[in-house]
Amino acid sequence: MQIIPLSEGVFTIDKTKVFVPFDLNTDDLQKRATGSLLVEVQPFVVKTNNDILLLDAGLGFSRNGELQLHTNLKENGIQPADITKVLMTHLHKDHAGGISVKDRLGNYHLAFPNATYYVQQKELDFALETGFPSFMAEEISVLQRNPQVTFLDGDGVIDNYIHYHVTGAHSPYHQVYWIKEDNQTIFFGGDDAPQLQQMKNKFVAKYDFDGKKCMELRQLWWQQGKDQGWTFLFYHDVKTPYYTFLA
Repeated sequence: MQIIPLSEGVFTIDKTKVFVPFDLNTDDLQKRATGSLLVEVQPFVVKTNNDILLLDAGLGFSRNGELQLHTNLKENGIQPADITKVLMTHLHKDHAGGISVKDRLGNYHLAFPNATYYVQQKELDFALETGFPSFMAEEISVLQRNPQVTFLDGDGVIDNYIHYHVTGAHSPYHQVYWIKEDNQTIFFGGDDAPQLQQMKNKFVAKYDFDGKKCMELRQLWWQQGKDQGWTFLFYHDVKTPYYTFLA
């Protein structure tokens, strides 16, 4: 399988939940608001034997009149229409902003016309009920009653090789994925497992729905990955987009 990180840049975020661009070469984290976190925003493409998978969908920012996620894909030789499946861990705005695009009339449409989107039904219900600032209801409401969307209910398997599990750790209906093909396992933990250092250290985050559970799951997955030779994808890691254990 081929992994392609689609970096949208580095940002700081504080309790306002506003993502502010950060230049690693010139900006000073200490001059940002107290408690600001430094994060990458980085969806992934995984090319398998039968699919071109998109894992989460970024902030949904546009540059030069085009969705940044589309630009990033094209720079890697992939057209938006080439994406066959969009796998969503959850619908926080920094992960779900790029699932849709707005036309000139202000209407939203799914950003990947030939893809099947996989979303937990309870996650969408929760997101629409909760709304701003964590969720952008107008951007994700296009998922409702859409024939391109497969709504999931709990754990399961897609096409016999993509396994998903609802953790309820970072957010109440957050899910994680294992993509297993040709004796290779890619693990995508979304915001349950967002950065390499959080895997290596015991860390309980106040911003998680269940921080203790997140920490315990990270420890479990890290050991399993070490034993079984997984590749971990890190959505919010500034330096290390993915890490592979040699089996």
